[in-house]
Amino acid sequence: MYPAREIEKKWQSFWQEIELFKTPKNPKRKFYLLEMFPYPSGDLHMGHLRNYVMGDVVWRYLRMKGYDLLHPFGWDAFGLPAEEAAIKRGESPKKWTMNNISVSKNTLKLMGLSYDWDREVTTCNPDYYRWTQWLFLKLYEHGLAYRKEAYVNWCPGCQTVLANEQVIGGKCWRCDSPVRKKALTQWFIKITEYAERLLKDIDKLEGWPERVKTLQRNWIGKSEGAEIDFEVEGMDLKLSVFTTRPDTLFGVTFITIAPEHPVVEKLIRGTKNEKKIREYIEQALLLTEIERTRMDREKTGIRTGRYAIHPFTGERIEIWIGDYVLVSYGTGIVMGVPAHDQRDFEFAKKHGIPIKVVIRPPDRDLNPEIMEEAYEEEGIMINSGIFSGLPSREGIKEITKYMEAKGIGRKKVTYRLRDWLVSRQRYWGAPIPMIHCERCGIVPVPYEDLPVLLPPEEKVDFTPRGKPPLASVPEFINTTCPKCGGPAKRDPDTMDTFVDSAWYHIRYLDPKNEKEPVRRSEANKWFPIDLYIGGIEHATGHLIYFRFITK
Repeated sequence: MYPAREIEKKWQSFWQEIELFKTPKNPKRKFYLLEMFPYPSGDLHMGHLRNYVMGDVVWRYLRMKGYDLLHPFGWDAFGLPAEEAAIKRGESPKKWTMNNISVSKNTLKLMGLSYDWDREVTTCNPDYYRWTQWLFLKLYEHGLAYRKEAYVNWCPGCQTVLANEQVIGGKCWRCDSPVRKKALTQWFIKITEYAERLLKDIDKLEGWPERVKTLQRNWIGKSEGAEIDFEVEGMDLKLSVFTTRPDTLFGVTFITIAPEHPVVEKLIRGTKNEKKIREYIEQALLLTEIERTRMDREKTGIRTGRYAIHPFTGERIEIWIGDYVLVSYGTGIVMGVPAHDQRDFEFAKKHGIPIKVVIRPPDRDLNPEIMEEAYEEEGIMINSGIFSGLPSREGIKEITKYMEAKGIGRKKVTYRLRDWLVSRQRYWGAPIPMIHCERCGIVPVPYEDLPVLLPPEEKVDFTPRGKPPLASVPEFINTTCPKCGGPAKRDPDTMDTFVDSAWYHIRYLDPKNEKEPVRRSEANKWFPIDLYIGGIEHATGHLIYFRFITK
């Protein structure tokens, strides 16, 4: 029988003595080997060790081939996974997390894995989250972090908001509770400013699996088309509609607005149907986005009693509110073209909305009176004024040019990717380093005052109750405005754990640096990462943020 304990102990002691796994200061043939670090919400399981053993095998193979390797390790210690596990066991998040780190680290050392423990990072330690807060301030300084009221994804189980990437199949990524929409004022990071770069640079990701690259392309979701302005009859109000098919514009017979769209309140106030509309909106927002947009689900909607004016024909077009429209896509307003969109066709048939044919197939005519389904392909434009007779492709270009010349529309590119919602109404996270002053407004915490420390756990009720626990701690929340010196309040929210994990690969390069997150010389020495080992479930979450922060 193999005497594992004795032999492993002997060789691990020898490896430690000769500092076998220590990262070379001046690599001649560098290789940055990175595995996704774990949430310490319990001990490690076989899924973790599968990844880490793979990394260890790669390290040993490359070391024998003469490479100088950086192979670090750390702990994604903040956030919902650790906090929820602690609450279930009646523990404090910090005690539970640090104990799990100790147990897991011992397990990894017993395995004899090839990590340089001198580069260990733990995201819940102030020496790490000081720089997470620094990063947030830099984003704010460059106009990439902002605060606004919006309908957000709300998890009733975890009692906090979630980013779009943390809603999977309409449910919370952590507890599987159905996610609802809720209007809250939150902090966002403007990842959409980088949508085109993130998309184009996928082609530069050498060695990445095609499946991961496809998932990222689809998540970013670029659509090219036009934005068209419709005036609202009797109101000083325009509704801007995005479409990828401007050639069907003459076939619009209704417009539908997302229930949570900011313009809805102004549109419905004082209308005859206001009470019923509000009831419809309330019910619509109980549904998840997945439920609302399922292709096999019948569209629902309600008339507002308002009309838009067609920018080309001057015709009155009914304005509806419909739960199948999402405020997060395009402009949150869509044009209904029943003759050329199947779901619009079914909706129009159900509600008695006119159907106008404006695209004819090359080989036949269409009669709206006897059509049994929409014709959705390209064809020849008809019943479209001066554009009649043009092929669809040419019509798209010509209508867009005409709209731009008349100032009633414009060429537009939209993305499925939404701005990154980073506010969390929980205790166990990096406090958002912003101050709210009645006189000065929102003021960033000075860099020299970082880190903004979490208050001691004994002063906090961190059980989720739907409001930020930090707001109930006077010693934390009450502060002085750094601008005017008057009384002020700290921001009560903490940051999403994905902010911590968006830059850990950078901190590994210089983990003990107290003056900056990383020296440029270390970044130049070790970047890019040569091999990343992690699960595909991170393709449209962590790995998107990871790429964004690096840019």
